[in-house]
Formats: sequence, C-alpha cells, structure tokens
Amino acid sequence: MAQPLRIDDTAMSPLPDASVVSDRAAYQAFQMLRFGFVVAPIVAGIDKFFDYLATWTAYLAPVFPTLLHVSAETFMRAVGVIEIIAGLIVAVKPRIGAWIVGFWLCGIIVNLLMVPGIFNQHAGHTWGLDLALRDLGLAIGAFALGTLSRIYDRPNAARA
Repeated sequence: MAQPLRIDDTAMSPLPDASVVSDRAAYQAFQMLRFGFVVAPIVAGIDKFFDYLATWTAYLAPVFPTLLHVSAETFMRAVGVIEIIAGLIVAVKPRIGAWIVGFWLCGIIVNLLMVPGIFNQHAGHTWGLDLALRDLGLAIGAFALGTLSRIYDRPNAARA
C-alpha cells in the first residue's frame, strides 16, 4: 500500500531558524561593540595629547591633579595613555578590556559630577550632566560587550 507523501515544513521555510538568527545577531552586536570600544578609547586617548576634539582639562575635577601634585595637562596625558591601553586590551581580549573600559567610564562620570559648576545652568542646561548621562550609556554598552565576550571571546567560540 502506498504511503502518503510527507512534506517537511521546516525544510521549505524561507525563514532561517530563529536560534541561528539570534546567534548571528548577537555575534554582530559583539563585533560592533568591540570595534567601537577599541576605536573610541584610542582616539580619545591620543587626543589627550593634542586637544583637537576637546579641551580635556575643562572636564577634569581639580581635586585629582591637586592630590597627585601634577598639572591638569600632565594628568590628562596620563589618562590618555590609560585610555589607549584600555582600547588595545579590548582589541586583544575584550572579555577583560570591556570591563576595564566600563569601570573607567564610571570613573569619568564620578569625575564629571565633581567638576565645579557642573550643576550651574549654562545656555539652558547643566553642561556636564548630559556628558555624564552619555558616559553612563557608554558604560552600559561596555558592560554589554563584556557580557557578550563570555560567549564570543574564547578559543573555538561559535561564530554565526
């Protein structure tokens, strides 16, 4: 007796398996975050020597150079070196570097909140609070990279 024809609906589906799509999207997010947290700290770190993007000492709470008995410029150059190293660590070992960058950004937020006059109104807004909020978003992104690195920053990690 003839058997009825069976069609495997999953084989004919034009949509890929949701878990494959999810894995691919997570890996793409990991790669985008990794790229961003390599480039941004290195560029910002290099600029601490040139002040092309910003006058970095304007965002520095004076208590820190005073405690270390150095000029604000010297302090910011040291910050630049640390940022460059952090970006390079993200490039080589994002599982570690992402957390370094995330906590560094939290330190920047604390610094910004200690800058004299940060809570004063200027041109309709408090100038430093928006930077602190931006850095909070960046820190969350760095921590997300650190979390994704648990999956994708290992030998023989599955690449979607």
